[in-house]
Amino acid sequence: MPYRLAPYFVGFVLLVIMTGFWASYFASDGAIPLAFHVHAISSMTWLALLIVQQVAVQRRAIDLHRGWGRASFVLFPFMILGFMMIINRAAHRFMLREDEAIAALGPAFGIGMGIAISAYLTLFYLALKHRRNVKLHAGYMLATPLILFESPFSRVMGNFLPWMNVIGSDFPHVILDTIAISDALVAGFALVMWARNRKHGAPWLVAAGFVLLQAAVMWFAPFMPAVTAGFAAYAAIPSGVKLALGVAAGVGAAWLGWEAGKLPRKCAAAAA
Repeated sequence: MPYRLAPYFVGFVLLVIMTGFWASYFASDGAIPLAFHVHAISSMTWLALLIVQQVAVQRRAIDLHRGWGRASFVLFPFMILGFMMIINRAAHRFMLREDEAIAALGPAFGIGMGIAISAYLTLFYLALKHRRNVKLHAGYMLATPLILFESPFSRVMGNFLPWMNVIGSDFPHVILDTIAISDALVAGFALVMWARNRKHGAPWLVAAGFVLLQAAVMWFAPFMPAVTAGFAAYAAIPSGVKLALGVAAGVGAAWLGWEAGKLPRKCAAAAA
């Protein structure tokens, strides 16, 4: 079974999430917006699903693995919904100009989360499409935590490891420094995974491409008026419409991936 240490890798991502969001979410005394709850619950449940899936396969509990696999068809659109709710909240705060950081960086946050959603849709689609190839399927599923890593680790860096910020921009752009560096670290890890097994390393190349794109686009977004204009236009779309489109995209990726991974009729008939 490939990726024997995967449960520890996913567990490490969970630990980083807990550390990065401890003060602002887990230990917060204030009111927490619903969007944060949906995003946190869906994302952490997704990571828990990956751990259970990997352990089930390692212990040859195939029925358990398949059962949780079917659950992913519900969980995945729910996770995309959480991302969309976070984007919508960022757009609302940006239009209100609630503070200096969101006024300057709101469009960067929005496009960054849009790239993250695209990465998730792509990786999950490809995981289902290649579900009959164990190494590819596992790789695509296990690449999804890399997309989550940037947000909490950038906070860990800003709060506890400021020496890691070798860019050193002024506030508020310094926030994008930590995001770019986090994405660069993720890309480096993904490229190492690819180099270790190039035959089945495509999932890690896909993930590396998305996080490097996110790093570059987010860092330069404040200097691109078109991004600001586009985010303002996005904010004007009714929230319900955007949420429905997000869920539909999650359902669509799952369905298309499942269909793409089906055996051709002749092969299926021969197997039967």
